[in-house]
Amino acid sequence: MEDYDNAKKPRSSDHQQQQRRSRAMILLLILTNTTSILVFSGAGAALHAQIGKHYPSIATWGSTKLLRELNVTGLALAASHAEVVDLSARLTAANKLLEDILSGKAAKRDMEAAKQEQREASTTGMLWRRDRRLHSGELRRAVGPHRLPLGPSSPSRRLIGGEMFPALGQACHRYIAEVEQYMNYTSGEECPSDEAFAQRLMLKGCEPLPRRRCRPRTPAGYVEPTPLPASLWAIPPDTSIVWDAYTCKNYSCLVNRGRTKGSYDCKDCFDLLHGREKDRWMRRRTGAGDDDDRNSLDYTIDGVLAMLPRGTVRVGLDIGGGSGTFAARMRERGVTVVTTTMNFDGPFNSFVASRGLVPLHLSVASRLPFFDGTLDVVHSMHVLSSWIPDVMLEFALFDVYRVLRPGGVFWLDHFFCLGTQMDATYLPMFERIGFEKLRWNAGRKLDRGIEMDEWYISALLQKPRR
Repeated sequence: MEDYDNAKKPRSSDHQQQQRRSRAMILLLILTNTTSILVFSGAGAALHAQIGKHYPSIATWGSTKLLRELNVTGLALAASHAEVVDLSARLTAANKLLEDILSGKAAKRDMEAAKQEQREASTTGMLWRRDRRLHSGELRRAVGPHRLPLGPSSPSRRLIGGEMFPALGQACHRYIAEVEQYMNYTSGEECPSDEAFAQRLMLKGCEPLPRRRCRPRTPAGYVEPTPLPASLWAIPPDTSIVWDAYTCKNYSCLVNRGRTKGSYDCKDCFDLLHGREKDRWMRRRTGAGDDDDRNSLDYTIDGVLAMLPRGTVRVGLDIGGGSGTFAARMRERGVTVVTTTMNFDGPFNSFVASRGLVPLHLSVASRLPFFDGTLDVVHSMHVLSSWIPDVMLEFALFDVYRVLRPGGVFWLDHFFCLGTQMDATYLPMFERIGFEKLRWNAGRKLDRGIEMDEWYISALLQKPRR
């Protein structure tokens, strides 16, 4: 209270000069801030034009002049405040518009662009057509699209639209140079001898390959095949195929390959009379009578068929069936089996066909070309095993489940894995598929030593009827 009273007392002239200097400093600070506001708000030029006519200069001394300058400053501050309020309103509106664009139109535009990209990626012709690496006119014609010739009211147009796209493997687009080479031929003339090259493309995932407009070479001296049933166990003539793609140049070489050194896929599969092929899946006879295979990995065809209602196994599939012996044995029992096989340095598909059986040149990565629930039995020996990545294997097993009819059986024959994989990976995988176990046998693979912990699994798995 005492300090307050002292502040009200009259001051000396020195004090009055100090007060004027303080006021001048305050005014200078106000003017500096005001100038900054005017400059950055955009209103300074207009304000200066109006006020400068009446107040051309600003003095920092004298009471009258100081009051005048304060009034001018008040006007300037009021005008600046109005400009700042207007600028703030504009900024608020701009922010709101920006938010609307980002959350609405821009997001919608991005979504539409993403959808269009997906549509183009899913349309083989658009994907290929946009690729600048594509040079071959024949390849361009093969991948399409091709406009349907019938009118808009035709049933085909109602089903698939106005264009048709040929089926083409997903990975073909990754190997455009190789596919261009595959499609480099003279239309209407003989196809290049490039079977091994084409199969390598298939194994890379370019499956199916594009169709071609050329003719495969006919073998010189071709003769008619051996009639059934003798063809099931007959070696075809060497003139039945073209040998360019293979190390062996005749069937005699292939038959004897099992007795030579070297690693070959199914190296003894072509010896139908003296090798293991003639005994595969057959009941072995000893002096004591027929062997019981109930505790064996080597199931027999007759033993498996005996577990199922008589006559209900009619059509089936053998995945990776080599030279077709499983299908031949089933054919002898009135069952039609299609054999998928690849030509790994041997004419496996041609050999299967020469026996009077149905080959299918198809890799294990492909979707099975059968409708849901149509097959009575699917068999696979060695092929569906741990060498396939787990995710791909599970998709393949679900595909087997898909094509089997209710009550159909999957004959898993000598599935190879390590002991650590059996319980941790494959048993849970088969549980997820949903098969019911009719038979299940596991045994060690000992040819490389017990310390390798290698195992085989043979099983008979049934698709539930529910």
